[in-house]
Amino acid sequence: MAIVKDNILMQLVRGTLGKHYIIYERNGQIIMAVKRGPSRKKPTQKQLEARHKMTIASARAQVMMADPEIKAYYQSLAGPGQNAYNMAVKDAYRSPEVQSIRLEKEDVVVTAKNEFRVAEVEVKVLDAEGAIIESGQAVLGRNRVDWYYKATALPAGGKVIVVAGNLPGCQTVKELLLT
Repeated sequence: MAIVKDNILMQLVRGTLGKHYIIYERNGQIIMAVKRGPSRKKPTQKQLEARHKMTIASARAQVMMADPEIKAYYQSLAGPGQNAYNMAVKDAYRSPEVQSIRLEKEDVVVTAKNEFRVAEVEVKVLDAEGAIIESGQAVLGRNRVDWYYKATALPAGGKVIVVAGNLPGCQTVKELLLT
């Protein structure tokens, strides 16, 4: 790979030279490199899974770009050489992380993080038999990390199920057994 400087001819040229070289621009620099061909190796199972996950993330990002407000949000987070679509794909590739679920009297406090932002947290309270007693949306706290849900009852032997979701709709589910 070569970075081209102060060459008038190369300032105007982009694309491929024969079957061997490619000239492109990235972050204001003109780069000339050997053209890569397709790999001759069979992809591994992990590579196939990553490709599938990227296909889903790309599809979700395209849907997100249709909303001008969300597109503006992602554009505000983009750095040099990035755009709103890149940020949306990055957000759609990873699900939010539920770090902890704790009980404070009748409140269920969920600590959830995401590289961009957690859009919603749903809390379900189940009894010992697994029937849903109540469910609802948690409210974001002042620290922008903790989510609070006011439960009417927390039955012994039951459990609390938390579903955290980000803007593209990726979800993470975590459970807490009640004693």
